[in-house]
Amino acid sequence: MRHEIIDPSQFELNDKVVSIKRVTKVVKGGRNMRFTALVVVGDGNGHVGAGLGKATEIPEAIRKGREDAQKKLIAVAMDSVNSVPHDYIGKFGGAQVLLKKAPEGTGIIAGGPARMVLEMAGIRNIRTKSLGSNNKQNVVLATLEALKALKDPQEVARLRGKSVEEILA
Repeated sequence: MRHEIIDPSQFELNDKVVSIKRVTKVVKGGRNMRFTALVVVGDGNGHVGAGLGKATEIPEAIRKGREDAQKKLIAVAMDSVNSVPHDYIGKFGGAQVLLKKAPEGTGIIAGGPARMVLEMAGIRNIRTKSLGSNNKQNVVLATLEALKALKDPQEVARLRGKSVEEILA
């Protein structure tokens, strides 16, 4: 289900800029300034992606980041209360993000970078904890890794050759 290529043109995608960094390269003639933009896109209905754009101007970096994010869209498994189907720890680099299932009315309890990814994915009730590194890029990518690894009960039942009732019991 989630490992298929998703066509971004079939969704109404919104984007959020997570971070903009100014990077400098020292060359013979002086310093070259560039900007790096980390952008998260999503339709608020189970599809989300993150991308990195680099350019000499900020708007151009954001545009490139948005295009990169659209190429990396993933589908997210959600339960009936728009939460995750089960708890999971996503890891990327030095960052780890714990996603915990939450009941209706909890809201999104998450720090900055992880919150943006979850909002764009359309998750409404979740508790998270960022463990390890606080590097924004790695936290975003760790959150995406966790969302990518989630499985709904129907998928688990199909893989194990059992009924959904047996899995949930």
